[in-house]
Amino acid sequence: MCVSLTLSSDLLEKIKRSGAETVALQFPEGLKRKASLFSEQLKKEGYRVIISGNPCWGACDLDLEILGQADILVHFGHAPVGEYDRVIYEPYFQEIDTGSLNKVLPHISSGNISVVTTVQHAPQIDEIIEFFRSEGYSCTTGEASERTPYRGQVLGCTYSAAKNTGADEILYIGTGVFHAIGVKLATGIKVTAFDPVTGEIQVIDESKMLRVRFAKIEKARSADNIAIIVSTKSGQRREDLAERLWSLSKRADIVYIKEITPDALLNLGYGAYVNTACPRLAYDDNVRFPAPLLSPEEYEILLGVREWEDYEIDEIVR
Repeated sequence: MCVSLTLSSDLLEKIKRSGAETVALQFPEGLKRKASLFSEQLKKEGYRVIISGNPCWGACDLDLEILGQADILVHFGHAPVGEYDRVIYEPYFQEIDTGSLNKVLPHISSGNISVVTTVQHAPQIDEIIEFFRSEGYSCTTGEASERTPYRGQVLGCTYSAAKNTGADEILYIGTGVFHAIGVKLATGIKVTAFDPVTGEIQVIDESKMLRVRFAKIEKARSADNIAIIVSTKSGQRREDLAERLWSLSKRADIVYIKEITPDALLNLGYGAYVNTACPRLAYDDNVRFPAPLLSPEEYEILLGVREWEDYEIDEIVR
């Protein structure tokens, strides 16, 4: 199943059962150009349609404000990270050719592996596991969780499916390497990343990222003041964590922000920032920000309440 140019009968049935008259649509950045196509189809079914044009980076970034003008919100592209009234999730699935996994075999050094992936490929996880078992591997994956409703699914903020599987190494299937680096840091075992779109394969080396993170911590030591950022987005709001971090230093203030951008931080003018919103902001976008943007764990290292040897990647577990 995938988000195509045609409204699925399953989604249409969910909308009908909701009793909605006005339907709001929300798309992540890579799918926004489909908005008018889905709107056209829903209008033919008799619905009034409004579309969220705000940035959207995941199921943690629901435009709940638009529900003031609509009966339901249909969020495309992601599986739910929580349940919300009047929200329908329509994930985006992409099928991969399991035969392409033959390319990965020379890069695996253990007969005992686990497999993780993103929501786009998660419905094929059993098929992928069966492929490796047919090749003589002991292969498994982690169970679903509150934020990852599919077995074997990982997010850029949640790696529970990669943990405690008993495997000696892990294969990550998906685009890019951020998730794979997160899996490596969350588990400490060998991780191989396979991009089913490009066919690229690489064994993950997290050392470069850790050097960058260490440099950010050291730079933050000279900050006269520090802002602890709290996101107002639906699935990123970690107020309890922010309050705990705020209590560790008199230099800190708590700042609420919806869209955390370089300009927003530049205008605030703090010497360093601590990110309790989407963990990817600190890791992925660090070069864009005008001052060090630390994860909660890195802030603890800065203050001496955590040792560098106990470094962990930031995760949102619920």
